[in-house]
Amino acid sequence: MKGSFLSMAASRRGVLKAGIAGMTALAASASKAQTLLAQTEWTEGFDVSAPTDMTAQPTRPSISGQSGFYTEQAISQYSSIAAQGGWPQVPAAGKLRLGMENPVVGVLRQRLMITGDLDQSAGISTAYDTFVDGAVRRFQERHGIIANGVVDDATLRQLNVPVETRIQQLQLNLVRLQTLPTPLGGSSDRYVMVNVPGAEIETIDGDIVHSRHRGVVGKIDRQTPLLNTKITVIRFFPYWTVPKSIILKDLIPQMQKDPSYLDRQKIHVFDPRSGTEVSWQSIDWKTDQAVSYMFRQEPGDLNSMGTVKIDFPSPEGVYMHDTPSKGLFGGNDRFHSSGCIRVQNVREYVYWILKNTPEWPKDRITEALTSGERIDAPVADPVPLYFQYITAWATPNNTVEFRDDIYQRDGLGVPMSPEAQSQAQAG
Repeated sequence: MKGSFLSMAASRRGVLKAGIAGMTALAASASKAQTLLAQTEWTEGFDVSAPTDMTAQPTRPSISGQSGFYTEQAISQYSSIAAQGGWPQVPAAGKLRLGMENPVVGVLRQRLMITGDLDQSAGISTAYDTFVDGAVRRFQERHGIIANGVVDDATLRQLNVPVETRIQQLQLNLVRLQTLPTPLGGSSDRYVMVNVPGAEIETIDGDIVHSRHRGVVGKIDRQTPLLNTKITVIRFFPYWTVPKSIILKDLIPQMQKDPSYLDRQKIHVFDPRSGTEVSWQSIDWKTDQAVSYMFRQEPGDLNSMGTVKIDFPSPEGVYMHDTPSKGLFGGNDRFHSSGCIRVQNVREYVYWILKNTPEWPKDRITEALTSGERIDAPVADPVPLYFQYITAWATPNNTVEFRDDIYQRDGLGVPMSPEAQSQAQAG
């Protein structure tokens, strides 16, 4: 949201209100959108080998010690919007995209103008042109949605959250922002910030973003904990010890259905008291007896942690890691783990974590990532790491950001995505 949009609000309010009733009536009678241009439907892609490039244009952190100040400004701006009547509800009209014409697009333009995503000079019409496409992409980026320019169900859901709810969300998160550690990173110039609701990871160096990575965080019933710690060790080709929660919820039911599961996944069973390996046939899988044993998966392609485990002190025993399931990074709702956090493009992440560790230059890291050898790399300067829960905030460039309240901690009743709802019911 541009900081100057409120100065134009009064002058355009008459245009907006005049068009809403007419456009909404037309939308109700429209049975379908008329396609003006033949469009190629591109699947939203993602590059698992490269993070967001921050080198071309230095970028300030999304969440920082100054976020509270900018969020207070956003509360004032959104309160002004509320005082002028808020924004219209955009009717459902199927997927809207570039090249289409539909009466709902007129309402969509009004909605995007009020929050500054679309410039007023774009005018009110029913054509989904490049101006609307760009505005929808800006809106999607601000709400943690993959920016493809298509008004789908996820985008429509965010468009229709009332301004009053957004104000409450900003006010609630202002308190969270005001309790962030000061200064972030402590005595270190660099730190990692993980915003759990957005499943987003930033590496910060000298108050500048070095890289941004998509993450995969805990499911609704296996939530990623909040913490303030330091990354101490990088473990290449780690063994994976199955947590008790996964033994109960996943491994036992899986073995009841498929007794060959452990063998196929290269998971070995050990007696934790003697350390000796035991056969899976000696366990009664109709009971919870399995939780008394240690289950360890060998390093390799099947390993749930992929090629790297990023370790740090944590009371809950969580960690960050690579994953063989790279496709999960391509979705909007990236909460599929059992509490740990999976990192997209873990190679760049590890390069940065170890950059001040003389024994681990880039070429040695690259070799370790492909060698298959089980080896640890202690971090010479342990990097401060924060897991935070922020669902609404504002940035230095006057952009107001929102993310889904995936663990329902805000208590505002903002509707979740269908995937999140199904997970909540399953949990």
